[in-house]
Amino acid sequence: MKPNPSKFRVRHHQALRLSKCPTQTKPLYKSKSHYRQLLADQVNRLSELQNLLYAHDRYAILLIFQAMDAAGKDSAIKHVMSGVNPQGCEVYSFKHPSPEELDHDFLWRTTRCLPQRGRIGIFNRSYYEEVLVVRVHPDILRGEALPAELANEKTIWSDRYRSINDLESHLSRNGTRIAKFFLHVSKEEQRKRFLARLEDEEKNWKFSVGDLAERALWKEYMNAYQECLRATSTKEAPWYVIPADDKKNARLLVAQAIVEMLEELKMSYPQPDRAHRKELKSIRQTLMHEK
Repeated sequence: MKPNPSKFRVRHHQALRLSKCPTQTKPLYKSKSHYRQLLADQVNRLSELQNLLYAHDRYAILLIFQAMDAAGKDSAIKHVMSGVNPQGCEVYSFKHPSPEELDHDFLWRTTRCLPQRGRIGIFNRSYYEEVLVVRVHPDILRGEALPAELANEKTIWSDRYRSINDLESHLSRNGTRIAKFFLHVSKEEQRKRFLARLEDEEKNWKFSVGDLAERALWKEYMNAYQECLRATSTKEAPWYVIPADDKKNARLLVAQAIVEMLEELKMSYPQPDRAHRKELKSIRQTLMHEK
């Protein structure tokens, strides 16, 4: 079965209900070896397209990953992008903002990391944290030193959605193609993965007490994600709600979505003009007769 990520794409202003979105779906692979082959084929195709993207040098690609803890963002990025030339790809993870970042608008620290033409940029968490974590923890908003009239919690989220949509629309008009992935994991699957981390000493470092505190706010996070996805999934910058209880399935869907996005671009390798062809011919002759 060929992965069909369009099934999980959030349509613009869709009446989305996360509780109705699946966290698991029918496996796209028959066995572990079949999965490895499917992923290898996608990775190889992605590598080819990334080389073309770099040579064509007209588009940039921005991939955004958001999810609850233990949903598999890191492993999805690691496996899907494993065949991409590191020189043409940059990954950024955004943690708690620094004092300098807090003294700027909420998009400042991420816009500095946007990919240039010919490259793929990956945000492992992003400016969307400002309408997710900050919404669930309003004390963070109060620490951002905004003017009182701009920190109204009744209007600030719609204002920030508008700012995000404006930014992504601007990027699209200037050649940056955007795909956003929400890895949708169930609360029960997260519980199992947390327990696995606690039982494996080599994975203990991945768990902190704060993870449990955030889990207790699951309902609040789901509400924040639901509103965010509804408001910011556009034709230019769509969200995909990827079922993530099966990490292998999730990776195949993410990889296919990226491949399809790149294939839709009208890209070609640069063709040399007459003068350049003449120069290349001369160089070839020199090399052929070199002693």
